[in-house]
Amino acid sequence: MIPGDRLGVIEEFLPGQGTFVKDGSICSSITGHALVDMPNKTISVYPRVHLPVIPYEGSVIVGQVSSAQEKSASVRILKVEKRDIPGVFTGVLHISTASGDYIKTMYDAFRPGDIVRARVVSNKNMTYHLSTVDKTLGVLFALCSRCGSLLNLRGSVLQCQACKNIEERKIAVDYGIGVI
Repeated sequence: MIPGDRLGVIEEFLPGQGTFVKDGSICSSITGHALVDMPNKTISVYPRVHLPVIPYEGSVIVGQVSSAQEKSASVRILKVEKRDIPGVFTGVLHISTASGDYIKTMYDAFRPGDIVRARVVSNKNMTYHLSTVDKTLGVLFALCSRCGSLLNLRGSVLQCQACKNIEERKIAVDYGIGVI
């Protein structure tokens, strides 16, 4: 199928994904393969090539904190819904959407180098605004700010095995075991 190919009429099928209706006919809106769902009387077209993976509102991303200021942090987005993304996308995490609990500064919740899971809550002005309010969202892996070793979860705080430094973060419930 190529865009514009006639697939059927609206009297016999409902238009599905990858289709449009023109003068009562269901036509392909993309290049791909047609799929007829007889039980539901729906016809769809699925793309031959995969669409590029980009962050979208509501998607869950995995990224690396590139900077943390008093009220916000910048996150380089590495994955969208467990899929690697081509190119460079950056999100902004504001202190008001970082946690349900009070946070004095973003540096108390996130530090540069932390690997985080967050949800895209908005894409206004071509900026991805992120949230980590849910308990499944937050820091997945963190390094000690003193010596650079991996921080291990000890109760509700993170402790460095090498230098015994204790740090706080807004951690996800699966800290240290989350798949990146």
